[in-house]
Amino acid sequence: MSQKKVIAIVGATGAQGGSLARAILSDRQSEFSVRAITRNTNSEKAQALKAMGAELVEADVEDAASLEKAFKGAYGVFCITFFWEHFSPQKEKQHASNMAEAAKKANVKHVIWSSLEDTRQWIDVEDDRMPTLMGEYKVPHFDAKGEANTFFTDLDLPLTILNTSYYWDNMIYFGMGPQRGEDGKLYLTMPMADKKLPGIAAEDIGKCAYGIFKNSSQFLGKTIGISGEHLTGLQMAEMLSKALGQDVHYNAIEPAVFRSFDFPGAEDMGNMFQVKSEFEKEYCAGRDIKLSKSLNTDLQSFESWLNTHKDKIPLS
Repeated sequence: MSQKKVIAIVGATGAQGGSLARAILSDRQSEFSVRAITRNTNSEKAQALKAMGAELVEADVEDAASLEKAFKGAYGVFCITFFWEHFSPQKEKQHASNMAEAAKKANVKHVIWSSLEDTRQWIDVEDDRMPTLMGEYKVPHFDAKGEANTFFTDLDLPLTILNTSYYWDNMIYFGMGPQRGEDGKLYLTMPMADKKLPGIAAEDIGKCAYGIFKNSSQFLGKTIGISGEHLTGLQMAEMLSKALGQDVHYNAIEPAVFRSFDFPGAEDMGNMFQVKSEFEKEYCAGRDIKLSKSLNTDLQSFESWLNTHKDKIPLS
């Protein structure tokens, strides 16, 4: 039996990395094996991957040397950063640079870099339609990733840039699901007016990434965007109503109101929704549902995702 090609996965216990690891490990016919890179190999999630057959390797995106060691001998690497852990664009860019340098030194054959657009291509930092954050960003958690693309391209790595979409799982883990108002009714609150929001199940991101690795030659040197469905807030509220068995109303607030909410990252996310709304055509065009389906034949719609996960959505 020929030896399988190693895919080294940064953030293998996270949403995207974990879903890629499980997609490979669940495929008994896969030509790949999984090297799960994590800061804590003793964690419950890491041990669950080990039980499935993954090789566990400890490394930290802060430590370039540890990444180089973790990538050594791998055919491919999946690279991702973790903005919401530290809220620092500078850290995000440094971590991306560390991964790119390590991939170059390890001479890997395919890098997938999980990225997002630099929104400053659409709205200049001087544009007062929305506040400029941290002195130089419109949507820091987008812009830093988009800016970091050059760390990979400048090294001429065998690269696919993968632009992802809004996780529907945010409704479970990030407080973005329906909330009960003072009137007792449930409201889905998003500053998207009547514009469509590309969304995806987090587990489908990893499955799409696996599809890219399986068809490497087709996607090297390309930037692609994935999505499960493009839906308006009203459409999402209607589907939530059906799945939850109680009325969910769409509360289409203004971005400025969302930015005023009292939680970490509210300004960043308020700007994000405003960009997605004002540049709906460009943003949606960059996320091809048909292509996503070709990469992952099990791609879920919002309705099918709700049917599986509705009981996990906390309702206040």
